[in-house]
Amino acid sequence: MVSRARNLGGLMGTSSTLDIADIANLGDLTGVDSYADSDALALAVVPIGTQAYQTDTGSFKIYRGASGWAQMDEFPTAPSWVFQGTVSGYTSGGVTDDGATYLDTIDKFPFAADANATDVGDLTRARIGGAGQSSPVSGYTSGGLAPWQQFTPANTNIIDKFPFAADGNATDVGDLTTARDRAAGQSSSESGYASGGAEPAIVNTIDKFPFASDGNATDVADLSQGRKDAAGQSSGTFGYVSGGAPAAGVVGTTIDKFPFAADANATDVGDLTQGIYGNTGQSSAESGYVSGGWYPLTNVIEKFPFASDANATDVGDLTQARRNPAGQSSDASGYTSGGFVPPQVNTIDKFPFAADANATDVGDLTQARFIQTGQQV
Repeated sequence: MVSRARNLGGLMGTSSTLDIADIANLGDLTGVDSYADSDALALAVVPIGTQAYQTDTGSFKIYRGASGWAQMDEFPTAPSWVFQGTVSGYTSGGVTDDGATYLDTIDKFPFAADANATDVGDLTRARIGGAGQSSPVSGYTSGGLAPWQQFTPANTNIIDKFPFAADGNATDVGDLTTARDRAAGQSSSESGYASGGAEPAIVNTIDKFPFASDGNATDVADLSQGRKDAAGQSSGTFGYVSGGAPAAGVVGTTIDKFPFAADANATDVGDLTQGIYGNTGQSSAESGYVSGGWYPLTNVIEKFPFASDANATDVGDLTQARRNPAGQSSDASGYTSGGFVPPQVNTIDKFPFAADANATDVGDLTQARFIQTGQQV
């Protein structure tokens, strides 16, 4: 987009050179939202990469997240994909009542202000231990343990999808390669991944499914070791799996990394500060984070870099030691929602990405729960 007429004819399918002053509704013609001035633009709550037209200056802007709106000099290609959200975090599924009641609830809470979550929809089936993925437009919950018959839970391979643009229920859009629970979730710009888990035997499988169309997952690679109850993180180019239980009664420290650009096995690139499972993951643009987990029960927040392969460091604490919470990531903060203390809690904790610091309690889920899944937009 430009604040001059350069390339406008090509964009609109004409050979004409047009002066921006001659077009009253340029934002409508180019398919972007128009705002009267910078004050109106600043009030917009939008995802990173959103384009807008400012009518009082005749300039096009693109939203860069924490750094605000930036002016564009050229019509750009599609903005680079980022894992972090700017609008809302989601928590889906889980279990409450000390493991007695499985939940299908999809909760949503805002990133712009500290506030409680609201119930905005349901999964197709109540479940625990699903893996969470996020495309630019939809949240996914894949696999898990579901009560197919009363008091008889069984692993599921269902991939559920729910919309970010409107509050609504999830739909069943595909299957993992095997029914399993306690896998870790990762997201690239094009695909969702479910890594590891238990069938109930612990596996090292990395499944991948497309965001562009509804379809089944394919087995594309292996972790360096089988594990369940690990945390998942996503950079712009790699998926990560950290911690987890490689065997019954064993806790792991391994940080695995696998590429998004090609289907290839993961490699061991570092270690957490302590052996842990039942932890959850968050991702900034520069670092992967791990929060909570056990054994033993912990409140530790760890961080490891994306730019180089290295061990994690202890950078802060949650407000409560807990296991099996859900993780969400905005462009400025990591969130840890729910978990088991005991008992299960509804706490939403937030910690900053810009500085190493402890988390603060910023809201509540609609229900206390644990072994749930996180997404964000």
